This record gives sequence, structure tokens and C-alpha cells, in this order.
Amino acid sequence: MARFLGSRSSAGHVVDECANGPDAIFLGTTSSYSVIILDRMVPGVDGLGVLRALRATGVQTPTLLLTAMDNVDDRVEGLETGADDYLVKPFAGTELLARVAALGRRQPVPGTTTHMALADLEIDLLKRTVVRAGKRIDLQQQEYKLLEYLMQHAGEIVTRTMLLENVWSFHFDPGTNLIESHMSRLRAKVDRGFDRELIHTVRGAGYRIDVEG
Repeated sequence: MARFLGSRSSAGHVVDECANGPDAIFLGTTSSYSVIILDRMVPGVDGLGVLRALRATGVQTPTLLLTAMDNVDDRVEGLETGADDYLVKPFAGTELLARVAALGRRQPVPGTTTHMALADLEIDLLKRTVVRAGKRIDLQQQEYKLLEYLMQHAGEIVTRTMLLENVWSFHFDPGTNLIESHMSRLRAKVDRGFDRELIHTVRGAGYRIDVEG
């Protein structure tokens, strides 16, 4: 049974509900949830403000953003702020429940790997911390998700389409340099100042994280 912050549910979830942004920040930072559902237009502090506050305090709970804004720039802004998924109003209740279930499955379950390593780079999947050569690397939400996905496919080429679908939940190409800008920042943090580069561009194909160039 999942516990999530959002709207009331008759689908077997335990739900905490609040009507404004400050209360959402308080609940999100003082309680533990499987999933957080945020309305972008919540009063007091809007949904993006709530999300920024949660991420700034280290809350990495999978978050679904609800909004009436359906243009690409608005969706990109929401996902770049740290949302894990985006649902445009109006929507069917069954789709909301399906997305909540999908976000809930992203969390590590007992018996699964909670640690990944490549050369001197290490990721703790439970704490969502990144260390290289004993040095802590602080990543933004999307940078962390990008690195985690690359590590899950270490040694393999990951394409632009794979990254859009699995890191940003985009099933379309927004036509921006979204991936390139995030990849550039990630490489600056993960590779710059260390003995070898781990993140490589595969010209005409995508990217690969590997010990070999």
C-alpha cells in the first residue's frame, strides 16, 4: 500500500492531502511518502516552488506534477525543476493511478541493487549520493537521473530518444538542447579534474559511460 501526498484515492493508497504550498512543503519535508503529487497552481507557493523547496532540502521522492499548461516549454520547466512525471489536465483517473503506480515502482525494493560503481565513481541508490575518488559530487535532480541511467547501461550506447523517454519521460523531441546542456553540466562535475573521462560522446549515436574511451 503506497502512501502519497496528493488527492484522495479509493485505490488502496494512504493519502495525506493539503490545500496550499507551505503546507505541502511542511508535509513533504517532515513525512515519508512513496509518491508526491503536486498541482502546479497550488495557492500560497506554486507547485514549482514547492518542488524546488523539497529538492533543495534533499527530498528525492518521485513527484508527479499536475498542470493545465500543455505547451512544451512548461513541461520542460517542470521536469527540469525536478518533477519525475507530468500530467496535463484534464486527465482520466485511471491514468493518474497508472502513473502513480509507475513512479512507485522506481524506488528500490528489498533484494535489488542499491549501489553502482564504475572505476572510482560510486552511486548510492538509496541515499542518491555520488562519490568519485572519495570526493562527494553534488548533482541536481535531472543530472542525477541522467547519471543513474547511464550507469544502468554502462558500456552501452544510449541514444537521445532513450534519454528523453527514460530520464525526462518525454515521448517526443522538444527540439531543444535539453540533453546537451544537462550532459555538459554532468560531465563538468563527474569528469573534470579527475584522471580519466568516463562519459563519452559517440558521434552520430549518443553517449556511453565507460572506463574506455
